Parts: sequence; C-alpha cells; structure tokens
Amino acid sequence: MNPIFTYAPPTGPLDVIHHDDCILAINKPSGLLSVPGKAFEHRDCLETRVVMTYPGALLVHRLDMDTSGVMIFACTKQAQRHISSQFQKRQMEKVYIAWVRGLVAGDTGTVDLPLIVDWPNRPLQMVDFERGKPSVTDWSVLEREDNTTRMELRPKTGRSHQLRVHMRELGHPILGDRFYADEPTIAAADRLQLHAQTLRLRHPEGGEWLTLHADCPF
Repeated sequence: MNPIFTYAPPTGPLDVIHHDDCILAINKPSGLLSVPGKAFEHRDCLETRVVMTYPGALLVHRLDMDTSGVMIFACTKQAQRHISSQFQKRQMEKVYIAWVRGLVAGDTGTVDLPLIVDWPNRPLQMVDFERGKPSVTDWSVLEREDNTTRMELRPKTGRSHQLRVHMRELGHPILGDRFYADEPTIAAADRLQLHAQTLRLRHPEGGEWLTLHADCPF
C-alpha cells in the first residue's frame, strides 16, 4: 500500500446478499480489505468479519480493497472446491460497473493485454507481452456524461488489478483510482468508481445457475 495511505475501513453490519448451506454472498464495501494485511493495523477485513458472524465460512476469492460489490464465501470444504474450480476454469460470469475519465470512443470492445506484477512497485501490475499472463476484458458503454463514461466491464480472466490497468491502457483510467490514475482523476471521486455488480455461477449442489447481484452505489 501507499505509505501515506491510512487504513480506515467502513463500519456497519454485513450486507448479506445470499446465504444457503453452500454459499454466503456479501456486498463488500469499498475501503475494506478482503483478507488481513501483514501489518497489525490491517487485520480488520471482510474475511475476519464474516468468520466472526458465520463460523466455518471459507474464502473463495478476493476483491481489491477499493472495489465494492459481490464477494462470495463457501460454507463447506466441498463447496469451496467446487466454486474455486469454476473460478479457475473461467466458468463464472462477472459484471462490473465503472466510471472512467474521458468519453470512450465506440460502444463496445475488448482489451486483451497480458499482465504481470510490477515487482519494484508491487502491488501494482503492468502489461508485459513476454512474461505476462493472459488478461481479457470485454467492455460496453452505458452512458457518457461531463467528460466521463459509465462502463460495463466483463472480465474473462481474473488477474489482480486487471480492470484498473485495462481501463488505463484503453486511455480512460477509472475515477478515484489512487494506483493508476493521475491526480485530477483521483480527485474526481471520493472512492474508486469500480463495483462488482453481478456474479453468476453454478450452485455446488445441483449445478443450477445462481445469479448474485449488488446494486451499484454510484
């Protein structure tokens, strides 16, 4: 993390989207870590809060601290394996909403740029055509307003910071992105304007499609 950043996670009860014998889905707020950080002051996180309320809940995936939206936990080891396999095989359908700087040309497109961690500047990621892992994001424009564009982003892969980097490389960094945007773009919003709105997966019991949704707060 940026050394000048002060971790002050939001408080309040868990926003439960869905809960059954296999899956617990939470609407994670922006500003809360998904898992504990290394520093003592970063111990508060969604995973810790979830386990305190739902003992036995198991981590499946993560969202960036600054990203809000649907994050799921498994309620059994078998469910954890089943859901993790869907993530690994890219069988999930994920939809994010973002406000980006500038007026995006065209109404739909795809960003296909391989990513790798920028080790001297981690946790930042960078495009690397030789060593990077395949990273693909489909995008479509929802609306344009005041030199900003509201986007629907559908990542086909799940790389760290994928959507942030892909939007920057498209020439339209996400508003409020303290890692990849310039100062005016960071100052244009009071939080990262990126929200995991929908996650669609096969239910571990029965295999029927389950759609989990959290309304976008911006």
